[in-house]
Amino acid sequence: MTTLVERTRTPIRPAAPQRRPWRLVRHSLALAKRSLIKTRRTPEALIDVTLQPALFLVIFVYVFGGAVAGSTHEYLQFLLPGILAQTIATGCIAIGVNLNSDLQKGIFDRFRSLPVPRSAPLVGAVLGDVVRYLIVTLVTLAMGYVMGFRITTDPLSAVAGCLLAVLFALCLSWLPVFVAMRVRTPGAVQGVMFALIMPLSFASNVFVAAETLPGWMQAFTDVNPMTHLVGAVRGLFVGTPLGAHVWWTLAWCAGFVVCFMPLALRAYRKKV
Repeated sequence: MTTLVERTRTPIRPAAPQRRPWRLVRHSLALAKRSLIKTRRTPEALIDVTLQPALFLVIFVYVFGGAVAGSTHEYLQFLLPGILAQTIATGCIAIGVNLNSDLQKGIFDRFRSLPVPRSAPLVGAVLGDVVRYLIVTLVTLAMGYVMGFRITTDPLSAVAGCLLAVLFALCLSWLPVFVAMRVRTPGAVQGVMFALIMPLSFASNVFVAAETLPGWMQAFTDVNPMTHLVGAVRGLFVGTPLGAHVWWTLAWCAGFVVCFMPLALRAYRKKV
């Protein structure tokens, strides 16, 4: 039988600390769920990823299709991957607007008082937007099929094209997150992001073939991330030559994360 002295000399092992990466993932998923609940309670916030792609398809196909391609069906086959890429890129703006609004309301001050990693609110917000990007992908394809669009490759390629577009949007989301941490108002976030996204959308192969653009603009188009995303999705959907578009798109995805994620997290720590 051990004596009281021996028991007091026995070292007490502290509880094993929770691994930081798993802790970040757990709290980020919890905050992502918060974003999803917020979206469910305000369905009008999904207008940009539901109504907008449908309107863009109808307007551009039936107004410009005959003039650009000579046939609305041929232009629809060409345009739909571009509309998907453009809408999924502009859909990223909402996360910046929402985060800046939360900053103004003091919600992040409450997060700071909780025992969660400092980066969890931003990571959770980005993960929560996956649903928005899946919705815009499904809506665009559904509207396109109603209008006569058909995928001419195989189902695996079609799924790969959808996943590539969603991955691009997730990685690009860190740009508006960074902007949201730097500017003062939600309106400023929207203005800055539209000024960045619009040139990427129109100076690309979204609406017309890049070969038809002026030479000076083609130099920008060749390195435009939207050009590579549209080229990759178009190839996976309708069988146009893929070239290196998929690899360039993945490289741009990695570049967005490596560049803007640390900047956004640093700005967030200074902000709160």
